[in-house]
Amino acid sequence: RAALQAFAEASDIPTVAAFRYQDQFDNHLPVYAGEAGVGMPPHVKRLIAEADVILAVNLRFGEMTTDGYTLLQVPTPQQTLIHVHPSDAELGKIYRPALGLQAGPNAFGGALRPVRGAWAGWREKARADYLASLELGPLPSPVDMGVCTAHLRKVLPGDAIVTNGAGNFAVWPNKFLQFGANARLLAPQSGAMGYGVPAAIAAKVAHPGRLVVCFAGDGDFQMTSQELATAAQAGAGPVILILNNGTYGTIRMHQEREYPARVSGTGMVNPDFVALAKAYGFHAERVETTEAFPAAFARACASATGAVLDLAISAEALTPRASLSAIRAAAQGKA
Repeated sequence: RAALQAFAEASDIPTVAAFRYQDQFDNHLPVYAGEAGVGMPPHVKRLIAEADVILAVNLRFGEMTTDGYTLLQVPTPQQTLIHVHPSDAELGKIYRPALGLQAGPNAFGGALRPVRGAWAGWREKARADYLASLELGPLPSPVDMGVCTAHLRKVLPGDAIVTNGAGNFAVWPNKFLQFGANARLLAPQSGAMGYGVPAAIAAKVAHPGRLVVCFAGDGDFQMTSQELATAAQAGAGPVILILNNGTYGTIRMHQEREYPARVSGTGMVNPDFVALAKAYGFHAERVETTEAFPAAFARACASATGAVLDLAISAEALTPRASLSAIRAAAQGKA
């Protein structure tokens, strides 16, 4: 990591993390420009699509990192592709590189030497676009996650461990938090719902002195909510944020895109998450407003038992930049 970061800084090259690998590169460095994954920001798409040369290190190319295989031409990209991976099976599997190198990231990073070019302005623009992507207008929800994640960017310690499962809610830790040199992200690349809770418990067992924060949707949380018993038995106390919008958000989003206003099987009747968490011995609160979040999060972090915060999220705030109504209207306009 250190060698790759030093190369990028010395060469002044904009750097993008692969899907859910953004903790592997210090997000605070001026060369960091964002993450290539689900919900890829437009500026990251442009960086990849318009690049002359792409150096892909330890990357398994797939749908997520290429915006559905639209950013690089299959099988031979227009960009000059240098692909470095420890397994020769990955080299040329999807894209034929101009140069394929079978090497691990540590050995390769140690062998790199800085390059020079007139791209400082390009890198500065990429960084500015990334920082701008962290900012959002007001969201149609009692608890506004744009405001909440902005608060978390300020208060999370540098060695925080963040976990999440799968669902639209996962955009918040993955696109709106920043990971420094010592922070870690534990998140599934396979779309596994329920991953975040057991991952958070395991992280807290392994690192009892570090703050562990789990992001979970209400449906996602209920895939593994019984593991709170494991946490209690192990004396592990992560902070779990349940983004409770009463729906399977990702499935609902696709329903509205393909079959607008024809809702089927995505609504949820949830238990009382506060009562459930307290039954396991956790500190628990229902957070009804954005303004209540900072104090509630501080109390959660101070709890010796671990904590669950049940956040009141509106299904209307289906994504950070497109409401449920807007997605439905756009789909109906195509019909």
